[in-house]
Amino acid sequence: MTQVRVIHHPVVQHKLTELRDHRTGPKRFRELLREITPLLLYEATQDLEVEDVSVSTPMGEARGRRLRGTIGLVPILRAGLGMVEGALQVFPEAQVWHLGIYRDERTLQPIAYYNRLPPQPTVTWCFILDPMLATGGSAVAAADILKRWGVPRIVFVGVIAAPEGIERFAQAHPEIPVYVAAVDSHLNPHGFIVPGLGDAGDRQFGTGMS
Repeated sequence: MTQVRVIHHPVVQHKLTELRDHRTGPKRFRELLREITPLLLYEATQDLEVEDVSVSTPMGEARGRRLRGTIGLVPILRAGLGMVEGALQVFPEAQVWHLGIYRDERTLQPIAYYNRLPPQPTVTWCFILDPMLATGGSAVAAADILKRWGVPRIVFVGVIAAPEGIERFAQAHPEIPVYVAAVDSHLNPHGFIVPGLGDAGDRQFGTGMS
């Protein structure tokens, strides 16, 4: 089964609570999403490979460790855009590849509309960024694309997940770990997480109903 890790750190939960609040406006919502992302990535990067190195300090030689491999950030448009800035604080030299996937409101099925990945993989680790793992369709589609691209390691990082989305993702990609701040109760008939936080894209950009 997919490895699901719920991050219960007090600071993460504090920011999550403010994200949920319907009174939180777009500006603060974007700030919170940027702030919570590095905290989620701190947990999601514990298995990154490192190599032993030596560096010269002003006082002598020191043994240390350096990350091995290259990092790719893959935000799912459009809600995932809000997590990119925070992720780049952790990995300032990461490559960023956008995937455009939207959910058909009638069928709740994912529809891919944008993909500018190069012909061959250029990274060894990819972190899929999407605040919500709801039906799981977009996350599954993104992982399908990255697997076909040939990325060796993939991790999903989000804020809130629904049990239905976790189950769907686990069936399709049981080896990909999932890191979130909460697993909520269920999906409503429209495919929104309950209690959730509404539509993460609308709340970031001040569009639609929150």
